[in-house]
Amino acid sequence: MNNFPDPHDLRVFATVVRKAGFSAAAEELGASPAYVSKRIRVLEETLATRLLHRTTRRVAVTEEGERVFHWAQRVLDDMDQLMQEVAVTRREPRGTLRVSCSFGFGRLIVAPALSSLVEKYPLLQVRLELVDRLIDVAAEGFDLDVRVGDEIAPHLIARRLGSNHRVLCAAPAYLARRPAPRQLSDLAAHDCLVIKERDHPFGVWRLKSGAAEQSVKVTGPLSSNHGEVVVQWALDGRGIALRSMWDVGEHLRTGRLMQVLPAWRQEANVWAVYPTRLQVSAKVRVCVEFLQEYFASHLPASE
Repeated sequence: MNNFPDPHDLRVFATVVRKAGFSAAAEELGASPAYVSKRIRVLEETLATRLLHRTTRRVAVTEEGERVFHWAQRVLDDMDQLMQEVAVTRREPRGTLRVSCSFGFGRLIVAPALSSLVEKYPLLQVRLELVDRLIDVAAEGFDLDVRVGDEIAPHLIARRLGSNHRVLCAAPAYLARRPAPRQLSDLAAHDCLVIKERDHPFGVWRLKSGAAEQSVKVTGPLSSNHGEVVVQWALDGRGIALRSMWDVGEHLRTGRLMQVLPAWRQEANVWAVYPTRLQVSAKVRVCVEFLQEYFASHLPASE
């Protein structure tokens, strides 16, 4: 083979594989599906092999395509790192940074932080995606997942961004109707506002009190996959919620919510999670360091 593949074509191909389609890849790349199809065809001609099986609904990767995809990922990562390292300084990151986070924390805390990040580093482009599920950062092409919660797979790199814990709380109106629980098992008889967290089983609250750790199964007439909805229900007096201090700290200070069973809490620190292949990435490192500084002054104290 006399010709080497164009790195841009490799990037287009990798995006098609990740998005499992030409249209979705074109949307992410800001190009037309016809352009994406053309670049894939050129890459196949250059490599003299079929990379994709095309159908009317989606594309399937061939065996050779799988090999090229993994090879392309390494090449593109190395090229991105090279471009970062030869920038004016290593403190001036450039390129696209794909970040994922949960709905509430992403909208209220992470989005303003990233806005400040790109103001400081104008050569950096950030794409933030808010989801209600646990992200596979490597497989889904993200550079960074900002995660609330301490359960992190060992094959991932995790840097702590800030301290946080979840507390049990309810509105004074609810506690006026229902006697406050005296022990954790009493929660089973209460209206609990259940949320499907990204990293926790639905309706099971695991809490700690000193060295003791206990799980309790809770139920209630209202549940959601969105933390802001649950907080509003708690403020409306609909039941007991388990929410992070960054989310309810102000309501506790003003008395709109009251802490229940204050000896019990759930550790839920804020972490930057990323694949091992990006542990030397300048743009990821700079972003993580920036978020650590930002959260130090913008997250409520977690005592």
